Amino acid sequence: MEQNTYEPRTIQVVPEELKASQAKYMSNVYGWMSLALVVTGLIAYLVSESPALINAIILNKLLFYGLIFAELGLVIWLSTRIAKMSVATAITAFMGYAVLNGLTLSVIFLAYTLTSITSTFFITAGTFAVMSVYGYVTKSDLTKVGKILMMLLVGIIIASIVNIFLKSPMIAWITTYIGVAVFVGLIAYDTQKIKNYFLELNGDESLMGRMAIMGALTLYLDFINLFLFLLRLFGGGRSND
Repeated sequence: MEQNTYEPRTIQVVPEELKASQAKYMSNVYGWMSLALVVTGLIAYLVSESPALINAIILNKLLFYGLIFAELGLVIWLSTRIAKMSVATAITAFMGYAVLNGLTLSVIFLAYTLTSITSTFFITAGTFAVMSVYGYVTKSDLTKVGKILMMLLVGIIIASIVNIFLKSPMIAWITTYIGVAVFVGLIAYDTQKIKNYFLELNGDESLMGRMAIMGALTLYLDFINLFLFLLRLFGGGRSND
């Protein structure tokens, strides 16, 4: 889930003359992330409204898993090639990922009510805003916290894979609660990391544009994963309508 290839040094003091440039850089990060969320949400909703498309995704396992692997491939490609590709290519790949994710996430509209999806989205957005602001303004170095969160994330992934076979409701709930805590923390950690990385760019406008896309992808994934974990907790099933 975390696919950054960069790891900035700890808290850095940004000279006054560079603060405006840093603010612009972070604004681009949030802007691209927000656009990707809009694209994903719109695609997911439109596909869910088309019986032919949603049935194709649900019933055709080859297509569904093909979409999953395509998403994974795009993330890996972006992460490993971001420093060498053009800004336009990075944007295209990121938006392509947002579209693919929208296709796979369309199935949540069959499992949960539109009301619960909407309310969970706003809960996620509020939580994201608070934690991202904290990560941006805090003077504390979140590096150690981030490493712990990453270890917990690996544990969640392993436990989730194992539970595919065990089908234990208890494990599912435990991983859900831990998952919420992990991604709440990762939002702050990743925000601080992306902000700190600004000085590593040495004023390179082209690299700054590409790394803004990489930062946007990181925060986008944090948002989507937090949303999905919260949906497990707060989402109302269609059977409850």
